Amino acid sequence: MAATEVPLIISVDDHVIEPPGVWADRLPRKHVERGPRIELRPAGTISTVDGRYVEEPGDDGPPVAWWRFEDRFTSLKRHVAAAGFAPEEIDLEPIRYDQMRPGCWQPGPRLDDMDINGVEASMCFPNYPRFCGQQFLWADDRELAELCVRAYNDWMVDEWCGSSGGRLIPLCLVPLWDAELAAAAVRRNAGRGVRAVAFSELPAWLGLPSIHSGHWDPFFRACDETGTVICMHIGSGTKTIQTSDDAPEVVSPALIWANSAASMVDFLVSDVLDRFEDLKLLYAECQIGWIPFMLERADDAWLTHQWSRTDGSAGRLPSERYRDRVYSCFFKDSVGIEILDRIGVDQVMFESDYPHLDSTWPHTHRTAGELFGHLDPSVVDKIARGNAARLLGVGR
Repeated sequence: MAATEVPLIISVDDHVIEPPGVWADRLPRKHVERGPRIELRPAGTISTVDGRYVEEPGDDGPPVAWWRFEDRFTSLKRHVAAAGFAPEEIDLEPIRYDQMRPGCWQPGPRLDDMDINGVEASMCFPNYPRFCGQQFLWADDRELAELCVRAYNDWMVDEWCGSSGGRLIPLCLVPLWDAELAAAAVRRNAGRGVRAVAFSELPAWLGLPSIHSGHWDPFFRACDETGTVICMHIGSGTKTIQTSDDAPEVVSPALIWANSAASMVDFLVSDVLDRFEDLKLLYAECQIGWIPFMLERADDAWLTHQWSRTDGSAGRLPSERYRDRVYSCFFKDSVGIEILDRIGVDQVMFESDYPHLDSTWPHTHRTAGELFGHLDPSVVDKIARGNAARLLGVGR
């Protein structure tokens, strides 16, 4: 079959490097000195503890950009602002804003880089707050943390997306430490047109109640009633799989899709999707080739290990709960394309992951053609943009 011309893409997983003034410009004056702000200091030490960076600036050397929040420091690293750097230049070293491509953090240049990439619309996950805002979960001052979440959402809606003509799709955060506050944030943002909210793939990994506990019902209900899609990025549980202390670091990115698999099984063997009948889930940057086996295995476990169910009823099979409710996106997965009919052509979307190290920018449109341009034109349209447009109410 001849290749189909791939339409302009709606990417449902990109990232934004937050500008220095997101919080300093929006927090009440009494909180500015404790809220997130940029300080230029020398590069220092970095370690990872339970998936969290533990960092301290150094005493000498050229200044780099550090986020300081309360008494904790987080450097701005090259690998999360990798667009424009050659692969051999990309590492974990801290950088400054003037060393980044402007599209990483400025909406106008971002639209220009989307044009280069064949991307019409883009939904961006956060950087400094982490993928579901867990940076604020770790705050000492809950009042300040809630104000930080609100400030981020106001910036996301009004400034990052506001003048883009709908090309930048808002994705908001919630206060993860309180399900009622999370529900209120969902309703507030839905009232101004937001259709997507970031959430942890595995909240128990953050020390929060699981989705089985009933704790999150107010949040799930708010999403269900407002048509807000729950968006879970790999790594939003903070921890990643590492096979041993001395295993090469590359083990973690090679296995990180398993975070999404664990989360998806969690939802599919729970009754959450039964009780909230319009709730929809989106898994970001997880790829898709593993999904058919996971569904088959979950169904078999459901039928074979009936003693292990906790909901007290037979319920629907996990694969039945999956259909039309769970969506996933990919950008480097030829295997998934080969078994697309078993995944569901209406539940798959594409992404560019700009400006991260793994991104296909500036060749995302060409990559899409190479991966799925040989498919039927209607399927190509669904993957490139149609499914995302329908799910998020954009671009059509």
